[in-house]
Amino acid sequence: MAFPDDIMTADEKVVLHLRPHWKVMIIPTLVLVVSVAVFLTALLLGWAQAVVYIIAAVAVVLLLWLAFAPWLRWRTTHYIFTNERIIFQFGVFSRDRRDIPLMRVNDHAMSQNFIDRILGCGTLTIESAGERGQTVLTDIPRVGMVQTKLYELVEHDRDIHSFGDDERRRVVPVQAPETEPTKEEKQS
Repeated sequence: MAFPDDIMTADEKVVLHLRPHWKVMIIPTLVLVVSVAVFLTALLLGWAQAVVYIIAAVAVVLLLWLAFAPWLRWRTTHYIFTNERIIFQFGVFSRDRRDIPLMRVNDHAMSQNFIDRILGCGTLTIESAGERGQTVLTDIPRVGMVQTKLYELVEHDRDIHSFGDDERRRVVPVQAPETEPTKEEKQS
């Protein structure tokens, strides 16, 4: 399921579009392989038909619960970094979305345990101004690169929305100090 472009503003550009790291699919894949292997073993060894049906029923339930549902959650989870905001969207039957404007990002940090470092993923924590405070995103692929890109986006956004000394003078003209009117001005 692709991310809908209709939620983007006119000048907004997607910089990164991520899903959780593939490591979240390791257990569902193992469940799929084991379920199929047990079912095929029961068929090939000629087990009783009732046993094969029971194994098939258990395999289907396990596949739906432990393989298909996690895959569907993975496919419908989006982490989008644009030039204006960060968007988190997830949900299968109901959809939840949270947007954090780049100007509200106060801090961001990443962490990786040993396995995460080997697999190239990690946790990204984004602290923003507002009611919700911290947002923790787990299993982010290439988390180091993502954090660096987030830093660049935030700094670029701040540069765009802040004034330099010379820009401030052009926008807000310096007013001359008030002087008392001269005698000629008073007479007229």
